[in-house]
Amino acid sequence: MVDGLISVVMPVHNAEKYLLQSVTSVKRQSYKDWELILVDDASTDRSPEILKKLADSDKRIRLIKNEGDHGASYARNAGIAAARGRYLAYLDADDVWSRHKLEEQLAFMQKKGAVFTFTAYEFGDTDCKGTGKVVRVPKTLDYKRALSRTVIFTSTVMFDLAYVGKELVYMPHIKSEDTASWWKVLKRGITAYGINKVYVIYRISGNSLSSDKVEALRRIWNLYRKCEHLSLPYSCVLFIGWAFRAVVRRL
Repeated sequence: MVDGLISVVMPVHNAEKYLLQSVTSVKRQSYKDWELILVDDASTDRSPEILKKLADSDKRIRLIKNEGDHGASYARNAGIAAARGRYLAYLDADDVWSRHKLEEQLAFMQKKGAVFTFTAYEFGDTDCKGTGKVVRVPKTLDYKRALSRTVIFTSTVMFDLAYVGKELVYMPHIKSEDTASWWKVLKRGITAYGINKVYVIYRISGNSLSSDKVEALRRIWNLYRKCEHLSLPYSCVLFIGWAFRAVVRRL
């Protein structure tokens, strides 16, 4: 584990349209002590070709190829296993970071003694240009409060692995694996600290289908009942709160 080094894990599956923009946002970071681990999850477009060129262009970029299409959790876990840094950050292949994201988030963690942080983010259009819709985050978040709000967005997260450890941050192989992972960490009594400043543009499609929203509802319900094994009444209370906040977040 290299002190001061930030390992950035990016799972990639058929993301040829977005890769250059996302990776460039890492290469332009004001904080230079990072490694970018690109995990190709059996892409069938031009992503493998682009990934190889990116890895060849910068010694800080490493490429891992998954055998078979296993999904984001497997890809992220492969990246985590390969990480050499004390700090771990995630960036999805279609999102973009602001230039000072790593520098300022790390400084915040060191000042606060925080081991789990996340930041505010802004919804972007298909070109990843900010739409003005910003998701603000609380100063702190514990397990109980996190159950009713999925405010932690993957591309904003950073862990201090010296205290959290890789075993705890490995993601379960279920749908909404990122949310389940944050809950797993918080359940250990760790507090997540929110930085209420936008460092990430979250690219969304302008053609979101109603079926996607139904799937999101199904996933959160299954997390309550099958992953956290919460009672039916408590799950209903949390589900209503979650649904309300999800609607407000996208207004």
